[in-house]
Amino acid sequence: MLPVTFSRLALVGERARQDEGQALVEYTLILGLICIVSFVLLTAVGASVTSLLGRVTAALNSALTS
Repeated sequence: MLPVTFSRLALVGERARQDEGQALVEYTLILGLICIVSFVLLTAVGASVTSLLGRVTAALNSALTS
């Protein structure tokens, strides 16, 4: 009876380790996807943000010189 209990506990422990490994892989894939999407969005929006900051700088410079 006792060896059967230990073998069942060992199976439960092994299953828990497999689930933890699977969760780690899933979180890594999600993080990778977030990084790729962020990079693409920042690349696409970067030129317009640079342009906007240039206009703000020009407006501030003209306000200071006036």
